[in-house]
Amino acid sequence: MLQIIRRNFALKILALALAIIGWAYFRFASNPLLAARFDQQLSVPIAAIGIRDGYVAHYAEKEAIVNVEPNRGAPPIKPDDIKAVLDLSGKGTGAYNVPVRLVAPSAIIQSLSPGSVTVTVEKIEQKGFPLAVNYVGRSREVVGSMSLMPGAAIVSGPASRISQVTAVRVNVPLSAQATDLDEMVRPIPVDSHGREVGGLQVSPNLVRVQAHFIPGTSSQAR
Repeated sequence: MLQIIRRNFALKILALALAIIGWAYFRFASNPLLAARFDQQLSVPIAAIGIRDGYVAHYAEKEAIVNVEPNRGAPPIKPDDIKAVLDLSGKGTGAYNVPVRLVAPSAIIQSLSPGSVTVTVEKIEQKGFPLAVNYVGRSREVVGSMSLMPGAAIVSGPASRISQVTAVRVNVPLSAQATDLDEMVRPIPVDSHGREVGGLQVSPNLVRVQAHFIPGTSSQAR
C-alpha cells in the first residue's frame, strides 16, 4: 500500500494542488460579493455642465479612465454609475484648465486619467449673408432667369467658425438638356477658398431655386 502511495507521488501532489486552485477560482470568482472587492477599470464619457446660455465649450478629451473599488458587499460597478463632469459655471470666453470631477456614490476612486482638461469657451454668434449662386456642371444652355427664395441666410455657431465664413453658397446644377429648374437646395457656408465651414447652423436649411434656361453657345461651372 505504501508503495502505491509513493508511486508518482509528485504528480499526485501537483494534481491535488491544481484541483484545489480550480475549485477556489470557480467558488470565489463566481461570487459577486467577493469578486466586487477587486478594482475595476472603466471608461467614462466626460460631460461639461454649467455652460452659460449663448456659449459653447470645446475640449479634446472625451473620456476618462477610472479605476474604482466598489464598497464592500456592493455589486460590480457599471459605467453608467459614474459621472465625469467639467464644471464651467460662471466661465465666459477664454481657455481654462478644468479639473475632472467624478460622481461615484458607491465606490472608492483609486485613480483617474486625465485629472484635468483644457477647455475653450466661445460665444455663439449669428451673422447674415446674401446667398451666392454657384453653377455646377456644363451645359449648352444659358440661364435666362434665376430666383432664390429667400435670398439670404443666417449662420449661427461658435465665433471662431463664424469668422471663417466669407459667403453662403447655393450650388445650382446645370444640365445638358434645356430644362427649367425648381428645386430645394441646401445653402452651404464657405471660406475664402470655397471650402465648407463645418459646425455651423444655417437658417433656412433649404432654399427654393427656380431657374429658366435658354438656348446659347456654352456655359461652364464657376
